[in-house]
Amino acid sequence: MSQELQEKIIEMIRSKSDADAGEVRPETPLADLAIHSLEMAEIIFDIEEEYDVEIDMNTSDVWNNLETVNDIVIAVRELIAKKG
Repeated sequence: MSQELQEKIIEMIRSKSDADAGEVRPETPLADLAIHSLEMAEIIFDIEEEYDVEIDMNTSDVWNNLETVNDIVIAVRELIAKKG
């Protein structure tokens, strides 16, 4: 599940980023991907829909401080674990 989760989230990010597909890796800084608030909102929505989790506004504010693609993967993994 971990590798599959990472790959799926990377694909979601690729679909919203202007970066070349090869540029989106776990260690890639989000700032390098030119993802703006609208794209981040769409990524969050896609994640909520795909993994049946809910990201409330407080969590969303925290997500704005994430720095790398892997930070998103870790945050989603934690939400899934809390869901049970």
